[in-house]
Amino acid sequence: ILEKVDLMYISIESTIALASVLGNVLVVLVVYMNQALRDPTFCFIVSLALADIAVGVLVIPLAVVISLGLNTLFYTCLFISCLLVTITQSSILSLLAIAIDRFLRVKIPTRYNIIVTQRRAWVAVGLCWLISFLTGLVPMAGWHLSPPGNVSTTPIKCQFTKVMRMDYMVYFNFFIWVVVPLIIMTGLYAEIFRVICRQLNRRAEATCDSSKYYRKELKLAKSLALVLFLFALCWLPLHIMNCIVFYCPTCNVPKSAVYVGIFMSHVNSALNPLVYAFRIQRFRDTLIHIIQRFVLCKTPSAVPGQLGLGCLK
Repeated sequence: ILEKVDLMYISIESTIALASVLGNVLVVLVVYMNQALRDPTFCFIVSLALADIAVGVLVIPLAVVISLGLNTLFYTCLFISCLLVTITQSSILSLLAIAIDRFLRVKIPTRYNIIVTQRRAWVAVGLCWLISFLTGLVPMAGWHLSPPGNVSTTPIKCQFTKVMRMDYMVYFNFFIWVVVPLIIMTGLYAEIFRVICRQLNRRAEATCDSSKYYRKELKLAKSLALVLFLFALCWLPLHIMNCIVFYCPTCNVPKSAVYVGIFMSHVNSALNPLVYAFRIQRFRDTLIHIIQRFVLCKTPSAVPGQLGLGCLK
């Protein structure tokens, strides 16, 4: 029998899933419709949006299954748990790719377009997802808790902590694949802001075009750094709770605290489209165009690079 807190958890998760899927489908649609947004940076943003869509379509329903402790076979539960880790990995590696891309753009602006091509960007996206699956599926190779005697026929109450080893989650997943990338990205964005501010100071009396270029880069870097900050803010609580469970087995983490941590990690997927819409002008203009044309069925002013599609009515 489901408790009241469980029913509340399912309803909130359903709302987050819907918002995440709709918002990030719009992100992909905006990039598809506006050719001006089809640069390497937005390749990585699309990769991040696909990961966020996967959160709404796969991760949240699977997280509900795990949180409610439904009966499944051991390796079924383990595979579900691994998928949750995989999607998280794809998100953080996409954020790392975005940070490296922005770093190269301000560090070597004259050679950037030669080095960072759209084809190479999509190869990098593929590598991000490949690494995510390889690291996320490591427990399937043996780094998991001991299964019951008759693993093929004996069902278990499917819970994350009953199949996943906390040393994997803390040392491998958190310290190596979350903390290290976060430190690298923080350093990259600090260097990006330092370079941009230095160039703006140097070019105070230079041409208007050069100042405009670096001011545009500064604004976009601030928006993407905000995406990174929100990711850390939303995901760190859940990882910290994993550390508490690992380092202090006798400590009791309340079920409500675990649910809040899960909510925060999932709601992050619904926040990114809002950041793009409010902070990136080109994205916002195309989004308004899509809403006017396909939802309100009006004829808005043309958006550069738009595709000739009809009204959704």
